[in-house]
This record gives sequence, structure tokens and C-alpha cells, in this order.
Amino acid sequence: MIERLKETMDFVLFRIGDQEFKIYSLLTILIIFFITKLIILLVRRGLFRKRKSKKLDHSNAYSLYQIIRYVLWVISISMILHVLGISLTVLLAGSAALLVGIGLGLQQTFNDFISGLILLIEGSTKIGDVLELDGDVVIIQKIGLRTSKGLNRDDIIVIIPNSLITTNKVINWSHQSKKTRFRINVGVAYGSDVELVTKVLKESALEHPDVTDKESLEVRLLEFGASALEFQVLFFSDNVFRIEKVKSDIRIIITSRFIENKIIIPFTQIDLHVDNP
Repeated sequence: MIERLKETMDFVLFRIGDQEFKIYSLLTILIIFFITKLIILLVRRGLFRKRKSKKLDHSNAYSLYQIIRYVLWVISISMILHVLGISLTVLLAGSAALLVGIGLGLQQTFNDFISGLILLIEGSTKIGDVLELDGDVVIIQKIGLRTSKGLNRDDIIVIIPNSLITTNKVINWSHQSKKTRFRINVGVAYGSDVELVTKVLKESALEHPDVTDKESLEVRLLEFGASALEFQVLFFSDNVFRIEKVKSDIRIIITSRFIENKIIIPFTQIDLHVDNP
């Protein structure tokens, strides 16, 4: 029985040159593959169980899981190549010139891969962070090895090369304190009651539910403009990602309150003086 099993395992499925591929090799490869998948599944469950118990936050758990997953697959592929009788050293040495050519052609891709590892290890950008890059504001949903996936304010998925995050100037709104201050500018006609305008602007901003730290809300008279008295409303909000919607709502409230209190937002005015010849 054992001899028959041994003969079955040693049965050659096919040959490539001097290399023989036996049933034993195929089974070993399948075992390595399924063990790797099982370990990755267990690691995932273990890490996210810790996250639920508040030992790890979601971003740290995700980054650690991604790194472990990539390392396990590299080890698994190396073992599979060894089972097939392919020496990784010989393979790399024999294809050195090809790898150099590929490296030059895929330089940006490799840059993105390295940037992905930096993001996962360093943790400067995490899942759920709100980033402002190239004039677009996105919330990060996934960090991969080459690209990251974000959702912008128009609910459009944006695929971001990782090198763009690590090498460019990026504003990470999530690294702020919980309080983030925003501004709304508005002009009123000359001759308006400044105290009344200040009062109306404060009440209008306080009326919005997403305005936080109400004691710190401030209204400033910025300057005497060409056509209007320029005011600025400064307020704090936690709703960073949808702040443009918050600002729009507050502007609508301000417009309504100005109409009620007969405060005029003037058009741009130009004085034309004509000399009598």
C-alpha cells in the first residue's frame, strides 16, 4: 500500500527539459497555497478582533495586515519555486539584464510600490484620513502596494498613485486637532449697522448643527472694501469632508437673515466722474 502510494506520488505529470513535475510536487504546491491562505485568514481575524477590543485602531490593523500578507505571499512563492526546482538565485542572475530593462521601464511603478510600503509602515496616512492633494479633497478608503483608493466630495472614486502622497505636498485634515477652523466672507453696504451685522452673522452660524465649539465662533470686520464693508465669519466644525456643504448652508441662512433685517449685500460699484470741458 505504501509502495503504491509512493509510486503514485512519484508519477511524472510532464517534463520541461531535464525538469520533471510529479504529483508530489503538485500536491506540495497546493498545500503551501492553502496553508498560506489559512494563515492570512487567521492573521486577519486576529488583528481585527484586537481592533474590536480597542487594542488596535482600524488603520493600524489594516496596515499591519497588508504588510504581513505581502510577506507571507513572498515566502510562499519562494517555497513554490524551490519545490519546482527553480533556484531563485540562478533565476535572478540569469535574468539580470532583463530586470534592468524592466526596472528602467517601470521606474514609476517601482516608486509607487516603495511609496506603498512607506505608507503602510510609517502610518502617516491611514484609512479614513481626509487628504487634500492637487486641489481635490478625498477620504482614503484603501491603501494598496501601488495605488490607494479615495472618495472625493462628489462621491467619485479616485485612484491615487502612492508616490503622489509620499513625494508631493499633501494636507492631511485628519491630523488636525478635533477642532478645525473655517471661514466665510461676506460684504455689506456702507452705512449698515456694524453691530447688527455682527450679531446676525453670529446667530446665522450658530444656527447650523455642524458648527462646534460655539464659544470660539468669531466675526471680524476685515477691511473697508471698494464697494462694501468686508466681514469674515470664523467657526469650528468636525465635518471636514463635507465642509463645503456646511458653508453653503450657512450662507443660505445668512442671506435669509440679512433680508429679514434689511441688511444689503451690495453689487460691485464703480464711480464714474465726468469733467465738464
